[in-house]
Amino acid sequence: MAGAGLAGAAAVAGGAAAFRQEPARSAPVSGPERYATRPDIELPEITVRRTGATAGGALFLTPHRGTGQSDALILDGDGRPVWFQRSERLITDLRVQTYRGEPVLTYWEGERLEGGHGRGAGIVLDRSYRRIATVRTGNGVETDFHEFRLTGRGTALLIAYPKVTADLRALGGARDGQMVDNRIQEVDVRTGRVLLDWSARRHLALDESFVRAGEGTLDPFHVNSVEADGETLLVSARNTHTVYSLDRRTGAVRWRLGGRRSDFAMGAAASFAWQHDARRVAGGRLSLFDNHIANVGDGPSRGIVLDVDEERRRASLASTFAVGSRFGQYMGNLQSLAGGNLLVGWGSTTGATEFAPDGTVVMELALGESASYRAYRMEWEGRPATRPDVAAGPLDGHRIEVHASWNGATGVAGWRFLSGAAEGSLATAATVRRAGFETSAVIGRARCVAVEALGADGAVLARSAARAVA
Repeated sequence: MAGAGLAGAAAVAGGAAAFRQEPARSAPVSGPERYATRPDIELPEITVRRTGATAGGALFLTPHRGTGQSDALILDGDGRPVWFQRSERLITDLRVQTYRGEPVLTYWEGERLEGGHGRGAGIVLDRSYRRIATVRTGNGVETDFHEFRLTGRGTALLIAYPKVTADLRALGGARDGQMVDNRIQEVDVRTGRVLLDWSARRHLALDESFVRAGEGTLDPFHVNSVEADGETLLVSARNTHTVYSLDRRTGAVRWRLGGRRSDFAMGAAASFAWQHDARRVAGGRLSLFDNHIANVGDGPSRGIVLDVDEERRRASLASTFAVGSRFGQYMGNLQSLAGGNLLVGWGSTTGATEFAPDGTVVMELALGESASYRAYRMEWEGRPATRPDVAAGPLDGHRIEVHASWNGATGVAGWRFLSGAAEGSLATAATVRRAGFETSAVIGRARCVAVEALGADGAVLARSAARAVA
């Protein structure tokens, strides 16, 4: 990968100068790469191609390794890693949120269960990547991976998929069949107290569903996103093709958008199916990822923004964002970005696309064979509590190559390489501009080395432990 330098560090950290990145016409950056300082890091193949002006900020992904394992990954605007966290469990929905007035990093981590849901917890990290909260659903149900949304009330919105016995004859099943209910809970992050516990089974009818009973446990609703919308909750249910507005106090359905029982007349091209990630966006509009397919080949999928007139009960298509016949059979999201651009995460079909407001593609991100539940572009400043890493090895009898990295640091502009006969006698051997996740320098032979991370003003941000050279 090519070097990021000062500009790369600024693009991740944010600021006015990094708001718009100029188009890149050079060859795409791709991986995977191996790092001398962090041999444990194994990235998927990453390709980023910019063809226009993109929004500022870093890219947040959770690429899968098989069906039950994935990693948390932050990339800079050119696709170079900024922070990586490996997990032997499933990680989903890595993003920046706000907790107690401060930016935090959040994700879900746990076990993937049969049927497309999970059992785990929401994780909150501070800017130093230290865990400050672990959030779970209560009342005897397990926390599913589909949503972990913080609110301005110091609470989190979570989803659970408990198995229940129900009369499924309306969907071709048995009188005492097995299905998953969908529970939405609002939980106080600090105390774990459950403030709201909504049940789809109690508020939605089975005949709203587009799935039929078969072998195994039926999933008639498949709620996959929820967010606070004033005194209501905005909820997407994939298997009813419907976005619901729920009264936040009583849980009653205020209206249905789409599906078999829509309260809105759907204008031309406004209908959607098997959707994910319903969000309120600027101007009172709604955005979502319209998977639009049940089976591979039914394509294409698209991100859409809808004008929703709640008084007249009319919905119309405001804009759509698609790339040919590209589809995401499941997962996926649409994010509105500062400045008007939009980012579509393609879910199961891997990668993400950034669009200008007029629908022009300005960036394509590919992750090889890895899929990511959602994809985001967000501003983030991280200063790890850990020290930088250093590795060194001989080149010949007179020279050694030294490598420096600091997983998660966003403000590093350069590196100072120190060498000497022992830890107590280290002196500057070279000072170089940061060149991506790992920066290297060739220096004269020495018995001991260390590195210092430098800010844009030359100040020392952190120093590694000293390492003996073999």
